[in-house]
Amino acid sequence: MSKATDGAVSKVPQVTLLFWTIKIAATTLGETGGDAVSMSMDLGYLTATVIFAAIFFAAVGFQIAARRFHPYIYWGTIIATTTVGTTLADFATRDLGIGYAGGSLLLLILLLASLGIWYRTMGTVSVDSIVSPRSEIFYWVTIMFSQTLGTALGDWTADTAGFGYTGAAVLFGGTLLLVAAAYLWTAASRTVLFWAAFVLTRPLGAVLGDFLDKPIDHGGLALSRYSASAVLAAFILLCLLMFEHRPAAERSH
Repeated sequence: MSKATDGAVSKVPQVTLLFWTIKIAATTLGETGGDAVSMSMDLGYLTATVIFAAIFFAAVGFQIAARRFHPYIYWGTIIATTTVGTTLADFATRDLGIGYAGGSLLLLILLLASLGIWYRTMGTVSVDSIVSPRSEIFYWVTIMFSQTLGTALGDWTADTAGFGYTGAAVLFGGTLLLVAAAYLWTAASRTVLFWAAFVLTRPLGAVLGDFLDKPIDHGGLALSRYSASAVLAAFILLCLLMFEHRPAAERSH
């Protein structure tokens, strides 16, 4: 991993079990919240995407302008990426007719391109290097692509591939456990494992969100999208209030 410059301040959190817990809750909230606006409010995918994209750009602006790590700003920005990712993926795969497989492939290419350009420009894609506005822009663009990919991939796995919501959740959850095992017991690149886990939490959250609010005859629990979103938001807020949140350890020469 590349070392940060002297005195540089990291504005992303330490990657701990708490980080992944909130991340999964945030991605699930992105699914229920995005569907609440596009479907329950009947605004449609395009209008919902425009709304959430505006929130996303504003949140990223606040995050980059901040002089230090703020957990509420950071996680608010993460939630913004999950909601815009949900409605953008639904707009592309359903309204534009690209389909889940085509949308997933396109978004995977965009995600890999983002990581490739980031690495070529900055020399690293490690979260330890997120200490400048330039690296933050790459970070949030990459995250937005990963969140959008996760929505399309989750829908494809649950619907087209026939796993259903619970089957897809077990599949993505099991894959995450394999990544965790690789982290604990192998010398695999921590940066590669981080981004693998980061991407996989999104389809897991997508299928969990669908499981909560889809009709019973479609394999869901038929819960209110508004209620599910409120409970998830309350859980995230509780995690932010109850636990200490530190920035990723700065590394200096």
